Amino acid sequence: MTKKASLFLVLLLSLILSPQVKGQGDMGVKDDQTEDPEQNKKWRDGQYPYSAKPKSMWELGIHAGHSFISGDIEAPFPSGVGFGLHLRKAINYTLSLRFDGFFLSSKGFDARPYSASTLRVERLYQQNSNTAIAGYVTNGDVIHRNYKTSVIGGSVEAVLNIGNLLFHKDRNKWNTYAVLGLGLNIPNVNVNLLNGSALYNFEGVSSGLDLASGDGRKEARKRLKDLLDNDYETPGGVEDKIIALGDEKTVIPHVNLGLGVSRKITDRVNVGLEYQVVISDNDLLDGFEFRSQFDKTNNKDVPHYLSVRVGINLGDFNNRTEPLYWLNPLSGALNDLAEVKARPILDLTDTDGDGVIDMLDQEVNSPQNAPVDTRGIVLDSDGDGIADYQDSEPFSLPGYDVDDQGVAQVPDPGYLKEDEINDIINSKISNIRTDWFLPMIHFDLDKYYVKPEFYGQLHHVATVLQNHPNVNLVVKGFADNRNPDDYNKVLSYRRANAAVDYIVSRYDVPRNRFMIQYGGEEAPLVPDLPDSHNIDKQKEMQQYMNRRVEFFIAGPNDQEMPEPEGPDAGSGTPGSSRPGPKYSGNRNSGY
Repeated sequence: MTKKASLFLVLLLSLILSPQVKGQGDMGVKDDQTEDPEQNKKWRDGQYPYSAKPKSMWELGIHAGHSFISGDIEAPFPSGVGFGLHLRKAINYTLSLRFDGFFLSSKGFDARPYSASTLRVERLYQQNSNTAIAGYVTNGDVIHRNYKTSVIGGSVEAVLNIGNLLFHKDRNKWNTYAVLGLGLNIPNVNVNLLNGSALYNFEGVSSGLDLASGDGRKEARKRLKDLLDNDYETPGGVEDKIIALGDEKTVIPHVNLGLGVSRKITDRVNVGLEYQVVISDNDLLDGFEFRSQFDKTNNKDVPHYLSVRVGINLGDFNNRTEPLYWLNPLSGALNDLAEVKARPILDLTDTDGDGVIDMLDQEVNSPQNAPVDTRGIVLDSDGDGIADYQDSEPFSLPGYDVDDQGVAQVPDPGYLKEDEINDIINSKISNIRTDWFLPMIHFDLDKYYVKPEFYGQLHHVATVLQNHPNVNLVVKGFADNRNPDDYNKVLSYRRANAAVDYIVSRYDVPRNRFMIQYGGEEAPLVPDLPDSHNIDKQKEMQQYMNRRVEFFIAGPNDQEMPEPEGPDAGSGTPGSSRPGPKYSGNRNSGY
């Protein structure tokens, strides 16, 4: 038990003393600490009239203190102890809900003698008349009443907060509140009337004492305590004629009322003092209900509990605030008013006429028409110490001294003049030998029509021929490796012929300036490709590179090749050239 108690105290102290971040800054609750961060952001920006409700922490509390019963038997001080736990959650800034569990234990000792005739009518006697205590009635002996009572119970309580509506400061460190609750309690009442199995002799308890005085009653209670054996063996009377629960009427509804005051120690911890009474329809909490045989007390027995409470706020301050009963609901509005009052009165005066009003101008008397920056300070763009309006060269090269006009003193680097550079270029151009570069064009699978994206390349070829009338070209076609060789030769020839026909018809270049040749599937740009149509996209793109027509400057030994014999190869129109499933690709790029 000792180890468990030590561990609990260590954890409690760690929670209380751990580093904390304030749940609410001086200027209000953070967006992430509210139930609707977006609404709170709009409110801060002035786009919504109401702030979002803060997400506040739960408070876990422990309490302990002095307990006594106000009943038929005078209670000494101290009479007993009480302790318990509570869990509290704010509904709004003034009202919160608290779940409270408690255990109260108290004793009482009556300095006054109690007659056997009165004992006879007590329910305590009637419910225990078959025990040895019947001897007091038989012998006509007096007794001195006493009791030991424990009450375990729980309540659901409304706690009304008083004092956090503040006009003169951000928040309060003191909190005053009232409590109204409903709950159930289970009392356990016992009295001490037997010394073992024998009757006590109570005659000497009050003998010779003035019971009208406080000192006399005090001495009588002391004698009674010394007489008793601390074994409260006889059950007290049970209220069987009231509203209660259970066959033996052992669970009794109650109303509890209380007042309290608490003091915030940190944003995480508060300490308070609270006084409560637990009111139920029970006049047997002290074991007895009569003052005399014919005088039953008018008032019910009421437990009183004065406790010290320690409250601990549970949660992360990044996401939640302190409980709302510690916050000032006017804080946000009052801070906004203070901010508005602190704003300067708008004055649009611009003394120097530079376009920056005096409220923002850091150089109120700038020279007339001098360019300034956004702060109203005269510009010195190149930082040479001469303001732009006086600088003949506002953007001087950095790193050089300037004269009194702001012009950089840059030494002559010895650069060539424009005429010298032109002479050098002309002499180089005259010695350049031009090697022709002619493009190639590509074709869709099993097609020989010219694709529109290659019109630009053929325009280039035609331009070369037009600018050089003595140049003839060899035009050579190729195919990929996925058809028989004689088929590919015919297809290669038709591709080369289609390119020539396009240039001849569009650019009026004589047909005899072209020599058509074909290579079939020989000389691939990308060798060793599979001869299947069931290949991946990368392989298909490589096959596309092999389906081409190339242009060369014709040499003295070049001749045109006749059209080869073979099947009717290819198609001169767009569209799929083979039946069955097709691969997915780029139709304009041929794959």
